[in-house]
Amino acid sequence: MAKPAKPSVKKSAVKASAETTSVNIPQPAGKAAVKRAAAAKGELVVLTGLSGAGKLSALKTFEDLGFYAVDNLPLELIPQFADLVRGSNEIKRAVLGVDVREGLIDKFPAILQQVRKVLPTSVVFLEASDDVLVRRYSETRRPHPLRRDELVSESIAAERKRMEPIRNVADVLLDTSRFNVHELRAHINAQFSRKKGEQTLLLSTMSFGFKNGVPPEADLVFDVRFLPNPHFIPEFRPLTGRDAEVSAYVMGFPQTKEFLDRTTDMLKFLLPHYVAEGKSYLTIAFGCTGGQHRSVALAEEMKKRLTEAGYRAKVSHRDMPR
Repeated sequence: MAKPAKPSVKKSAVKASAETTSVNIPQPAGKAAVKRAAAAKGELVVLTGLSGAGKLSALKTFEDLGFYAVDNLPLELIPQFADLVRGSNEIKRAVLGVDVREGLIDKFPAILQQVRKVLPTSVVFLEASDDVLVRRYSETRRPHPLRRDELVSESIAAERKRMEPIRNVADVLLDTSRFNVHELRAHINAQFSRKKGEQTLLLSTMSFGFKNGVPPEADLVFDVRFLPNPHFIPEFRPLTGRDAEVSAYVMGFPQTKEFLDRTTDMLKFLLPHYVAEGKSYLTIAFGCTGGQHRSVALAEEMKKRLTEAGYRAKVSHRDMPR
C-alpha cells in the first residue's frame, strides 16, 4: 500500500505513521464503552461531505470556535488521533476534515465505532444539490477533485455514491445549497458554540413545508397538517407562525395542546436515552403544507418547552418567508 500523503495540519502536526497503524474492526460499542467515552475529556468532530459543499469554510469556522483543526488526516489514523486528544491537557475540542479521495471510506463506520469508545465523536456531513455544486464549480473554474477528466456532473454522481457509507452514519446532515459563506458560518456557530457547563445534547427544532420536501437533516419528523390551516384566513395569509395572532390561533385548538403535551412527554422520555448513547445533536422537524404558519408556531413552542426543561435548544425555519 502506498504511503498516504502527509496531512495538512492547523496549529500543530500529528506525529503518526499509517504504515505502523492497523485498522481493527470492532464490535458495536456497548453502553459501558459509550459511558466511558462520555466521561472522557475532549470532543471530536469529523467533518466531511461532498466536494464543493463548503468543507474548507466549515473547517475554518470550527477553528475560530476554538477547535484544534486537522485536514486530510488518513482514516486509519483517526483512532490514534482520538487517543491523542483524550490524553491531551491542551486539546479540548478537535475537528478532523476527511477527504473523499481517502481510500478506506467503506471502513469508516467500523473506525467510527472504535473512536466512539475513546471519545465523544460526532460526524458532520456537508452536501448540496447537484445544480448548486455544478454552479459552484463553474464559478470557480476548477475541476472536480475526484475525476478531473470527466464532466463535473458525472464526478458529483460518483462522489455521492462513494460517500454513502459516511453519510449513512452522520449525526448532522447539513445541506449548504441555500447558504452563502457567511450563512454557513452562522449556522455552524449556532450549532457548535457552547458555554462551559451547558448540556452536551444540542436540540434543534425546525419548521418546513412538505411541498418543498422533508429536510434531510431531520432526526424526528412530525406532520402537523392535521391542524386547521391559517392560510385560509385572509388576514393571516401574509403573516407567519411567529406573529402573535397566528400563533394564538394555532395554539387555541385543543388538539394542538394535546399534540404538544404528548410530544413533549415523548421527548422527555427519549432525550436522556439519546444522551446516554452519546448523541450530541438532534433535529426535531415539524412540517405543514407551506412551512409558513402551523409548523412555524409549533417549532417555536417546542423550542421554548425544551429550553424550560433544561436542554440547549435553537429554532430555525427552512421555508418561512424572510
